[in-house]
Amino acid sequence: MPVVVYRPLERRHGNFFDASYRSILNRPGWKHRLGKVHAQARRALPRSDEGWKELDSSMSSDALLMNVFCCPGVLESRALALKLGFEVGRLDRTEIDMKLGTLLAESKLTETDFQNQRPEIVESYRDLREVFDGEFLPRLNGQYVSYQLIRNVLAAHHLGMSFCVLVDARRPDLIEAWFAVMKCVRLADLRTRCKVLTWQELAELLPDKLQVFLDRKYGIVSPGRPPSPCGPGIE
Repeated sequence: MPVVVYRPLERRHGNFFDASYRSILNRPGWKHRLGKVHAQARRALPRSDEGWKELDSSMSSDALLMNVFCCPGVLESRALALKLGFEVGRLDRTEIDMKLGTLLAESKLTETDFQNQRPEIVESYRDLREVFDGEFLPRLNGQYVSYQLIRNVLAAHHLGMSFCVLVDARRPDLIEAWFAVMKCVRLADLRTRCKVLTWQELAELLPDKLQVFLDRKYGIVSPGRPPSPCGPGIE
């Protein structure tokens, strides 16, 4: 599938909302994330002396995540905090995509699925049998389906935290995959701490200029609104 990649400028980046990008550059922990090398650059992208980074790609779900949550003022939004269930004003980038206070979050944009994994890996996880009814966890060709969801729900259980998956409303297959895993969770309290939200549901709670950016770049708009048309001559 064709993909657009952007070369960063001194204080701007085509893959980022300007205000979000400035905030990222001003926070060493966030800025460090910009340096992660694109795993498929050599095989799938044009040659570059500087080397392509993962967040240079228009298909990066992490770039979308950081465009939203690194934007000034977003983490102070009590409406957004209530929607997601996190403490206002706290953000940390981790291997799990993002940690907001007591909330773990997984971001999806163009990914095909939540990845599959070999049984010997998944079944070695702590508390797997306590948390999940393993007999009903979805499998394909002997592997566990939606491995990332299983892993992250277990992390939320172990840490006593909540977990949220952020997906595009135009991807009902990912939402179905979420519910296929969640119906296997044994613990009622843990089920209430786990949720799935769409980027479209969050969009209506974001600053107006950021909403315009998400509409024009990703076609993401609040529920009930059509995305802006795109094509030659439209900016």
